[in-house]
Amino acid sequence: QVQLVESGGGLVQTGGSLRLSCAASGRTLTNHAMGWFRQAPGKEREFVAAMRWSGSYTYYSNSVKGRFTISRDNAKDAVYLQMDSLQPEDTAVYFCAAGTPIISEITRSRAYNYWGQGTQVTVSS
Repeated sequence: QVQLVESGGGLVQTGGSLRLSCAASGRTLTNHAMGWFRQAPGKEREFVAAMRWSGSYTYYSNSVKGRFTISRDNAKDAVYLQMDSLQPEDTAVYFCAAGTPIISEITRSRAYNYWGQGTQVTVSS
């Protein structure tokens, strides 16, 4: 079993930055893709960013492309999300996820087996 724990959320002003971290424990995440999803109040969970195990490929939603950067440290079984130029519409609970999705499913939450408990990000206007 894999446990994922997010950290780094908080309150930030529009235009500010935050860096989310996700630490995995329980088993190695070899060959697992890592993803970030978010869920705002009253909305469905949506894809934010993902990275394949090799780190060679990254994927971003159109709403965050150019502002957010996903990275990972395989030696530490950790994944990060650097969020810059934050906007009020980025306010949500952010979740870390791990799984072995086929590439065509990498942006879909159903393809991920393991989830963290989430960390709140609030962007004030």
